[in-house]
Amino acid sequence: MTAYEGRQEIVRVGKLLHDKGFIAATDGNVSVRLDGNRVLATPTCMCKGMMTAEDLVTVDMQGRRLEGFREVSSEIGMHLMIYRRCPDTAAIVHAHPPTATGFAAAGMALDQALVSEIVIALGEVPLAEYATPGTPELVDSLEPLVCDHNAILMANHGVVTHADDLLTAYMRMETVEHFAKIALTAHMLGKQQVLSPERVAQLTEIRKKIEGAKMSSMRKQEF
Repeated sequence: MTAYEGRQEIVRVGKLLHDKGFIAATDGNVSVRLDGNRVLATPTCMCKGMMTAEDLVTVDMQGRRLEGFREVSSEIGMHLMIYRRCPDTAAIVHAHPPTATGFAAAGMALDQALVSEIVIALGEVPLAEYATPGTPELVDSLEPLVCDHNAILMANHGVVTHADDLLTAYMRMETVEHFAKIALTAHMLGKQQVLSPERVAQLTEIRKKIEGAKMSSMRKQEF
């Protein structure tokens, strides 16, 4: 996507995150990969629901600011690591949706196969070990998980999702929070009916076919 398109999409997603209550005050961050050496990202210390396109910053793959007048987020390292490790990833969303973050604060992954649609959309959502936000330790805690999972809970912190486009990364954040609410309800009811491994395998195959079809469609558009 062009820098102009990226700016418009990040501003739109920032407002969606704020309006949905997935972030509060200056929480969270969003980025898109512009090309092999440039990433467009939200700045630090600013409400993501009140940004304009001019507030965004462009950084290189070492996190050095190339464009923009605001300061770069201390969590840019997390974004850059995901882009380096996952070549197909073009967009990242980090937020603190309350129910999912509650699971993260309780040290509980969202890894039970409770709803077929969630298995197809996300698979499982693992829990990364706690690390202080904005530090290399946070990057290290996420690194073993990012290439096998599109959404990850960060212990006592929040959620990060990534995808090949920003809208999908945002919708994965919505799905994580939706799943967390369902899982919490099932827990409160005292009965969690987990899908069998055979059923999960069937759903996983469906997910692979959907992802394969999407990738094939994207390649055709490139030509």
